[in-house]
Amino acid sequence: QVQVVESGGGLVQAGGSLRLSCVASGRTFSTYTMGWFRQAPGKDREFVAAISWRGFSTYYGDSVKGRFTISRANAKNTVYLQMNNLKPDETAVYYCARRRGSSLYYLVDEYDYWGQGTQVTVSS
Repeated sequence: QVQVVESGGGLVQAGGSLRLSCVASGRTFSTYTMGWFRQAPGKDREFVAAISWRGFSTYYGDSVKGRFTISRANAKNTVYLQMNNLKPDETAVYYCARRRGSSLYYLVDEYDYWGQGTQVTVSS
């Protein structure tokens, strides 16, 4: 069983920054693409970013390109999401997940193990 635990959320003013962390258990962590999603109240879960197993490839949702950076430290079984210039409409629960599939990386169904999420609140 794989466990995924996010941390680093909190309250930040618009224009501020936060760095989220995600620790996943398991010896095979370094062989999987990992992704970040977010879900605001009443909305669907939205793709934010993903990173390939060695970190050579990264993918971002259009709305976060240029402001968010995903990275990973396989020796620590950890994935990070650096979020800069945050906006109030990015208030959401942010989830980390392990990708099991090999199709479209931005699809929720491509991911099997999910964390409980960490709340990010951006005040205006």
